[in-house]
Amino acid sequence: MPLAFGRSILGFAVADTGVTWTNPDLSNTSYDSKSVSIGSLDTFPSGLAFKSDGTKVYFGGVVQDKIFEMDLSTAWDISTASGSTSFSVSSQDGTPLDVVFKSDGTKMMFIGRVNDSVYEYTLSTAWDVTSASYVRTFSVASQDTLPWGLAFKPDGTEMYVGGDNGDQILQYTLSTGWDLSTASYTNNVGISLQTQNPNGLDISPNGDRIYVVAADAPQGIKEYSLSTAWDITTASSSDSFSVTSQTSFPAGVTFKTDGSKMYVIDRDADNIFQYST
Repeated sequence: MPLAFGRSILGFAVADTGVTWTNPDLSNTSYDSKSVSIGSLDTFPSGLAFKSDGTKVYFGGVVQDKIFEMDLSTAWDISTASGSTSFSVSSQDGTPLDVVFKSDGTKMMFIGRVNDSVYEYTLSTAWDVTSASYVRTFSVASQDTLPWGLAFKPDGTEMYVGGDNGDQILQYTLSTGWDLSTASYTNNVGISLQTQNPNGLDISPNGDRIYVVAADAPQGIKEYSLSTAWDITTASSSDSFSVTSQTSFPAGVTFKTDGSKMYVIDRDADNIFQYST
């Protein structure tokens, strides 16, 4: 796969939020010295998502087989996260490794390793995981038997899966957004030369950057540029950021809706860390 270096700054109005996204600059990213401990909730946390206004954070708990929800008293300040509610996914899969929400909070998706599948839920109360109800599942086992990361295009018509077994990113197209019954496999790209064990994914709302959590040394966040937005076959390595000063086992990444903050979940000491980009 060709390597490309450098970065362009692109402002992009995120659908449904009115917020302007600017691509993060990983080369100038710094730790905010802010974190929250989540080990009392689960000692194998994985995956990370936020409510679109930054007042809630979500992650998977593999030990408890749950999706956890925490409130932030100050939006986007992870050090203010407290309390928790949760939703058990044990009836579908005991390893919720990454979680994604539709921008209005009425759909939740997670990827599970027991059955190598993505699971779809509706939330009768937006952003409230306790109101979730199971809808359907979609297997990715034919493409990779160790899926970990999960990301979606904002309209739900493209889905991306990190494949730990094949060190690859897989792409699926949904003819109806956020409806897994309409999903079909499209493409993949191998990333083993730059990233092994992709343990989390996020994609920019403009579709020209995808971010991969690298669990192998040097642990950190790897950025890939897509020369054609949303087309994973056009990805090339463009930047990276090490998180080894905070964790030796990153297990999920996500960003503030304007791209100015990055959050990494840690399976080593069970924390969520906050960075400025």
